[in-house]
Amino acid sequence: MKRDPYNHKRRYLAWKMSTREGIPDLTVADSRLVLNFIGDMEVGRNIGRGTKKGPRGYARLNNLRHRLVFLAKQAEARYLLGGMTEVNDEQIHDLFGSMRSGALPRRDGRPYRSTGDYVKVFKAFWHWHMKVQRKRGVEIPDICLDLDPRTEKPPWVYLTYEQVQLLSQHAKHRYRVLMLFLFDSGIRSPTELVNVRVNDLSHDCSKLQIREETSKTFGRRINLLLCRDLLRSHINSHQLCGDDYVFPINPTVVNRYFKDLARRVLGDGRSPGGSCFPRLTLYDFRHSAACYWLARYKSESALKFRFGWKRGSMIEYYTHFLGMTDTITEDDLHIGEERTEMEKRLADAESCRTLLEERLEAMEGQMKRMLLVVRKVSDGADLPLSVEAALPHRSSPS
Repeated sequence: MKRDPYNHKRRYLAWKMSTREGIPDLTVADSRLVLNFIGDMEVGRNIGRGTKKGPRGYARLNNLRHRLVFLAKQAEARYLLGGMTEVNDEQIHDLFGSMRSGALPRRDGRPYRSTGDYVKVFKAFWHWHMKVQRKRGVEIPDICLDLDPRTEKPPWVYLTYEQVQLLSQHAKHRYRVLMLFLFDSGIRSPTELVNVRVNDLSHDCSKLQIREETSKTFGRRINLLLCRDLLRSHINSHQLCGDDYVFPINPTVVNRYFKDLARRVLGDGRSPGGSCFPRLTLYDFRHSAACYWLARYKSESALKFRFGWKRGSMIEYYTHFLGMTDTITEDDLHIGEERTEMEKRLADAESCRTLLEERLEAMEGQMKRMLLVVRKVSDGADLPLSVEAALPHRSSPS
């Protein structure tokens, strides 16, 4: 059974039950339209071209219905429309432009940071609407072609490995294990984190299996290099085994503890990620882990696998964040046959050097033995057999 820390299923089913008679504050036409769209997404019907087939999860359904209801209300109020499907190209561009500029602010008066996420929801809805109408023989123009789906990256708390170690030294034991595990694995938290069982770990805690059914993208098996000893000790001390959850946490409680700990240990300053240390959350460890492992992985595909990314856009983001530069040198130009020939020459040179060293060592030994003979002769002493054997043989006079 997959654990649901945000209660997405319960919240969606409660909303579905409360809207059986329609969605409050929407016109009858828009209410019916939104409910039909969400209902199709729930079972995976009339999915847009080029998108993943199959039913959407409860987290996605909650995201769709929340943002789409907001857009429907704004379209009705701003442009006096009878329904959201009456919006035109100019109006929808104006709506999203106002959200980005702050002309249509959030409740706290600030511009929307996630305007791109609203654009993606609207595109999913509009393409669904086009497909439904096409089945009825009606062609609907695509007004989404020029919409900008980009979203401004929100600020986050960036931690170095040294800062994570410093925090762990001042943390309670269970939080110390948790922090190092988060930083080591880069696991999505709390969704993937709370579903980790003892059976998902190898016996020495050096490998972690993130199961397909608990991952946002795909299952994967990764190596743990920074926390395995502490993690193994944690499991043994709590006598966890089998299907026991390793971190049965309450995300709200943990985030509150992290914020207080960061304030006490790191102060109130602003991190390079743009957010102040006292705003530290579970997910910030994933961001920081990505920066840590980015400089250590030799392959982009391997890094994408570890973090469960399907596209390389996140690698590009963290690369720019770290200010990484081009490190290629002239030595990197020697590839293929040229590099093979150079390596062969180096091997031959190394073999010759070894042979010369052995010969020199033999000559030095022989000279030492000859010096010993000279000293014995000058002292008038008898030569030991081993020394006599060491002398060069001279032929007797004829």
